[in-house]
Amino acid sequence: MSHAVYEFPLNEKVRTYLRLEQLFIQLRQSAEATVDWQFMSFFEALFTLLDLLERLDLRNDILKDIEVHEKNLVYWSQHPKIDSEALQAALQKILRLRDQLKHSKKIGVALKEDKFLSSIRQRFSIPGGTCSFDLPNLHYWIKQPLELVKKDITSWLQEFDLVDEAINITLSFLRERGRFVAIQTESGFYQGVADDKNELIRIQSSTDKGYYPMLSGNKYRYAIRFMLFSADENGSTQVNQPIEFDLASC
Repeated sequence: MSHAVYEFPLNEKVRTYLRLEQLFIQLRQSAEATVDWQFMSFFEALFTLLDLLERLDLRNDILKDIEVHEKNLVYWSQHPKIDSEALQAALQKILRLRDQLKHSKKIGVALKEDKFLSSIRQRFSIPGGTCSFDLPNLHYWIKQPLELVKKDITSWLQEFDLVDEAINITLSFLRERGRFVAIQTESGFYQGVADDKNELIRIQSSTDKGYYPMLSGNKYRYAIRFMLFSADENGSTQVNQPIEFDLASC
């Protein structure tokens, strides 16, 4: 039986972290481009990421979370059964990130000042605006030797290394706060109550039963409804049968 994990944030900060995580994944995958259309996907992901970062004061939120992780690691270090070597390695990584973030520039500034990226960025917001007659300089760049193209891409991606690592660690700590427990519903509906520390609800559900979960609510209480991917013969899209799934409150 195949499963998928669905993640639903309970606040705006975690919602932003998850969006950035997905964009970083898309960016890394599209950075492996070898043909023209794949490079377009790379730039689309890059400019979407820059648009999002420009609207956020992300560094302060990340620093606050990093400092919380530091305090937790120091607290856990007092536990007699803790793996001291692994904990110290994690703590050193956290401290390094904290110091680098404090002394870093606003994320994406260097790319915003890049003349080539600036000259093509606006056209990517126009449907079909990346043809050779719109952006001849982009198509010239694409036709350069692959090693030169990859060198530019690597240079651009380095701008995000710090925030990418910080978000990965922060989401990793967050996900580890919750363990999956089996839940059974009678009619495709489940209502839960979140405690003060819950920021993320994770649902593991089968992908071969024809339904998927949707969550609504806030940091105090939430409701999960399982929806049919295709409507039944009566036109209904909500599941009205017993369902088993796994739930983690993080």
